[in-house]
Amino acid sequence: MTSTQAPIGSPFGYRSTAREVAAAGKVAGKTVVVTGGYSGIGTETVRALAGEGARVIVGARRTGQAHEVLDGFEGDITILELDLSDPASIDRFAQGVAGETDHIDILINNAAIMASPLARDARGYEAQFATNHLGHFQLTARLWPLILAAAPGARVVTLSSIGHRLQGLDLDDPNFERRDYDKWLAYGQAKSANALFALQLDKLGEPKGVRAFAVHPGGIATPLQRHLTMDEQRAMGWYDEEGNVHEAFKSTEEGASTSVWCATSPLLEGMGGVYCEDCDIAKPADPENPRAGGVWPHVRDEGLAEALWRKSEEMTGVSFPG
Repeated sequence: MTSTQAPIGSPFGYRSTAREVAAAGKVAGKTVVVTGGYSGIGTETVRALAGEGARVIVGARRTGQAHEVLDGFEGDITILELDLSDPASIDRFAQGVAGETDHIDILINNAAIMASPLARDARGYEAQFATNHLGHFQLTARLWPLILAAAPGARVVTLSSIGHRLQGLDLDDPNFERRDYDKWLAYGQAKSANALFALQLDKLGEPKGVRAFAVHPGGIATPLQRHLTMDEQRAMGWYDEEGNVHEAFKSTEEGASTSVWCATSPLLEGMGGVYCEDCDIAKPADPENPRAGGVWPHVRDEGLAEALWRKSEEMTGVSFPG
């Protein structure tokens, strides 16, 4: 059953680092797949897990850059090409992973784009929804037999965001064909979908020994903001007039910690289907203080999660194997 959406008293918190969390988990000898594991918090996710003895397979759209970033890291790291906006690339990556390992203990769906100008993939789907959600939906389905091979105990971690509070999820018009495109509503839609995907995936996986989690990593200055001008970021309070990042922002090492916590913490054994932040299960959001974190009710809606799952199968043509 889906676990209660309430904090459990983790020993880690807001300023914990990914390496601190990984050191307390049981990761040595495990096989981990991380999408986008060569930029931003993905880099620190890989560094922490590989450094503690996991074998890490990284999906990278720019493999040359990935090698430049990761080749000097401690541990066993394999880089394979992956473009989440390209269904054929997803299938090739999954085949490549299957050629490297016969099981996956942990899948971390980390890669994302944010607040990008209107763009569409080859199928005509809006890019943020297609990349952040549909790409990971198809990828997880393709890797599902390898994940089941590591059960019981396998975990799937999908990165959502506080941006889910923007909602925007419209299953009748997910591609902004009938409504005006708004880059933030599109991001909110994609991040809501990520959390709802984890909710429904946990329902599917729990009887088979696989648990799923959604993660808000926190505010972090990373290349994820590449589509935003500095003026936009100042207007949102992320930077001051001198270009200094807000003191509440996390470092990349701190931003990767909740992903690693969900992937490795013994405290989460037998649990799943929850939205997590600051290395703990999140509390419900306060509508009077929407920027304070917490999880909004629409991404805890099991009926909406089921409807999104059906829509995702329809849009991708992909179903999860039994």
